[in-house]
Amino acid sequence: MSSAHSSSNSNPAHPATGGQSAGSSPTFSPLYQQIKALITQSLQSGEWRPGELIPSEIELANRFKVSQGTVRKAIDELSAENLVVRRQGKGTFVATHHEARAQFRFLRLKPDVGDAQYPENNIVEAKRLRAPADIARQLDIKTGDSVYFIKRIQSFGAAPTILEELWLPGAIFKGLSVERVLEYKGPMYALLETEFGIQMIRAVENIRAVVADESASSLLAVELNTPLLSVNRVSFTYGDKAVEVRRSLYVTNNHHYQNELS
Repeated sequence: MSSAHSSSNSNPAHPATGGQSAGSSPTFSPLYQQIKALITQSLQSGEWRPGELIPSEIELANRFKVSQGTVRKAIDELSAENLVVRRQGKGTFVATHHEARAQFRFLRLKPDVGDAQYPENNIVEAKRLRAPADIARQLDIKTGDSVYFIKRIQSFGAAPTILEELWLPGAIFKGLSVERVLEYKGPMYALLETEFGIQMIRAVENIRAVVADESASSLLAVELNTPLLSVNRVSFTYGDKAVEVRRSLYVTNNHHYQNELS
């Protein structure tokens, strides 16, 4: 039984209160937020796996003893956060990195002309290392802890466009072999989801303009000092746990970085 199911024994209709110190007022969580938290617990525990259909709104309402409207509002937020996907006439499914829409969530480089395409991957290097201090800090692990390091080039139409370095904590992805990384041709997040049950649910990126050094110019087939877009990303799974650092250099001759703000 999942933690979400166990929690439903307590009546969620009574608003939860946060920590309260002397002289402070209690903080109340709206009912739909409590149901959202219970559903998220079930997603995190693996009660419903990526790509699987979750119970209907009516079934969840009966389970948590709340109205269908309360469940719908909770699922609306989970859908907006890309944790679940609604499919007309079929129901609501756990989001998966194997879907194209999920892949493009984390790939913000768009072509200036034409539709977005997923790039071809070419692994330059893959090995286990001891975490440098800056990587350890971003992954919230100790300096010197085991990490997987992957360096790859992503190309569109045979044109090298993205040079990436990926850092993954060894303790979480224990068993990930260099051979597996080298033979895998699909999206990295789909591999990590399938083989380790890890879903990337959000990321924080820092972006700046840089110029190509000798290594980048050679690997990306551009001239030395060509302007590039540098993107440093930290990706998080459930529980706001950092599980990847990704450092990318983008060639923007025929592409641009696109984000939607709301």
